Amino acid sequence: MPLLVLDRKPEYKVISSSCLHSLKDLGEGVFGKVHLSTYSSSQDPEAGKFLVAVKILKFCGEESAKDFDREASLLTQLTHKNIVQFHGACVDEKPWKMVFEYMENGDLNQFLRVRGPDAHLLEAHGGPMDPPQKLSLLILLQMARDISQGMEYLASMHYVHRDLATRNCLVGKNLVVKIGDFGMSRDIYSSDYYRVGGHTLLPVRWMPPESVMYRKFTSESDVWSFGVVLWEIFSFGKQPWYGYSNQEVIQLVTGGQVLPCPLATPPDAYQLMLNCWQTQPNQRSTMKAVNERLVELCSPCVKNSTLYLNVIE
Repeated sequence: MPLLVLDRKPEYKVISSSCLHSLKDLGEGVFGKVHLSTYSSSQDPEAGKFLVAVKILKFCGEESAKDFDREASLLTQLTHKNIVQFHGACVDEKPWKMVFEYMENGDLNQFLRVRGPDAHLLEAHGGPMDPPQKLSLLILLQMARDISQGMEYLASMHYVHRDLATRNCLVGKNLVVKIGDFGMSRDIYSSDYYRVGGHTLLPVRWMPPESVMYRKFTSESDVWSFGVVLWEIFSFGKQPWYGYSNQEVIQLVTGGQVLPCPLATPPDAYQLMLNCWQTQPNQRSTMKAVNERLVELCSPCVKNSTLYLNVIE
């Protein structure tokens, strides 16, 4: 009998813990750990085994159980090629687990850093063994387009992400990027968050003025965050407003300042960032318009081989 006691049947697929075999830790966050595991469905043996990322709940109190159920029910409703797939949840034994699609190339932030101009400054063990491929302008734009397509879908579902950043995007086969927040980043990227009021952690470097000042989060604030993600992509994973303290960033953003254009960024791409960073939320581009523009920017690249040149030689 499941240990997660609900007053209704779960709205998500329930997976037996016996179907999972843990291989190694992928990381740890506030909520608990994430394991790389194999999953073999007892309901579909012909599907065989495949790799999954398993999010393990650290706390098992009543409130944690409600949050777990609420999150799993929401994730079940999200189905898109640029959203990390949620396979289901294990509630037959403690600790409870959520099972996600495994993205083999890890988070987008680290993926960009080891392929950027400052990669030689990173620790040797932090990157792949072989020299990583350089990323062309086309690839960078396609990554941004993947994220914009996922965000347009979330907006259409009236879902506000509130923490969009390259650290919360994952890279899979063929460099396909998907949005996925396992909650790990608040520990791994602790410097990206600012503690407000002694307890609330906020990613102020990705937040628009209205979110910083009034804690107001909307689809329009997600658009602002996407503009910062676009800046991260063309900066090869640099921290927005690097060199400034979180308190200084708050003053800059609420004072109307925006991030400078990254090196070698096409003017059209930076203009798109600026469209996302309008002070008034209703003056920002919609996620639909942002995605349409990125599709346009990707299209000429296919026809123009000169745009395949490496952004950073």
